[in-house]
Amino acid sequence: MRRSDRHGLPLDYDPVVELRQLRYFVTVAEELNFGRAAERLHIASPSLSQQIKVLENDLKVRLFERDRRSVTLTPSGAALLPGARALIAQADELRRQASGLVRSDPVRIGYVKWCPPDLSERVAGVARLRVDTWVLPSHTQAARVAEGSLDVAICWVQTTDLAERGLEARLLGADRLYAVATGSDSTPVEAKDTVVLLDADTATWSSSNRYGEQFARDTGATPLRVDDGGITGPAFFEHVRTLGRPVLNSPKGQGESLPAGLVARPVVNPAPYWTWSLVSRRGEADQTVQAVVDVLTAGVSVAGLGDEGSWVPETDPHAPQSVSGTG
Repeated sequence: MRRSDRHGLPLDYDPVVELRQLRYFVTVAEELNFGRAAERLHIASPSLSQQIKVLENDLKVRLFERDRRSVTLTPSGAALLPGARALIAQADELRRQASGLVRSDPVRIGYVKWCPPDLSERVAGVARLRVDTWVLPSHTQAARVAEGSLDVAICWVQTTDLAERGLEARLLGADRLYAVATGSDSTPVEAKDTVVLLDADTATWSSSNRYGEQFARDTGATPLRVDDGGITGPAFFEHVRTLGRPVLNSPKGQGESLPAGLVARPVVNPAPYWTWSLVSRRGEADQTVQAVVDVLTAGVSVAGLGDEGSWVPETDPHAPQSVSGTG
C-alpha cells in the first residue's frame, strides 16, 4: 500500500510543484461541474480537464467519476480534498509572509456594471477586498483611482485616459456586443446596418458615447443622438421598436431579458467587443495592490477578442496595435 502523509497525500508527491493542479482539483470538487469550475478559474474547460488528468496520473488515483450528465468525487478524491485545501491555505499563508504583503486595510475596488462574482475568493491568499458600493460610470471610476479614493477599478478606458491620469490597465474581461431588433430574425447583422445610440447626457454616458462614435465612424453604422437615457432599459427597447432597425446593445444592457417582439442578433463584419480593464495607478508602490492586480489578471484571455473580424476602438489599450499604458 502506498504511504500517505497527514494530509492524505502520497509521501512522494511534491505539493509545491503541483499547487496549481491542487487548486483546480478543489474548484472542480466544489462545483462538481467542469464548465462552472473552468469559468471560476478563467481557463478553458478542455484545459481544466487535461490538468485534472495530469494530477490523477501523478497521484496514481482517480479523483472524479465523470459521465455526460454528472461529475462526482471518488472515495479517493473525497479523502484527499481536506488535505488539498489545507496545503493551499498553507501555501497562501507562506506567500503572504514571504512577500511581505501585510496590510491592515482592505484593497478598495470599484466597478461599473460587470464584476467577477469570485473576486474575494481569487485574492484570498493575497489581500482582503472591499468592493465599493458606488456603481459609477467608467470615467468616474478611473478618476477615483487616479485621485486615490479607490485602489483599483473595473471599467472601460482608452489609452488617452491612461496617459492623462497616470494609470495602467490590464485586461480582466470583455463583452461581445450584439444588436437588438424587432421580429424573430436572429441571424447575424452587418455592423454597417446597425444604429448606434448616443445620449445627450455626457456625464453619465461619456464612455458609451465615445465607443459608439468610433464604432459608427469605423464601420458605417448610423449614429443617432437621443436625450432620454435610452442607451439601456425600457427607453432603449422603445427606440428599437420605433426605428424598426437593429440597434447596437449597450454593455449595461448585456444579458438582459428582451421583451416580447424583440430579438438579439449577432453583429458581424466586424464583431464589436467592449473590454473591461482592471485599472490601477502607474508605478503603484503598494505591494498588496500590485499583487491583487497580478492575481486577478493572470492568464486572462477572451475568446474572439483580437481575432480577425473583431473590433475594438483603436485607442482601446487591449487593441492589437495599442502598447502604451497597458501595464
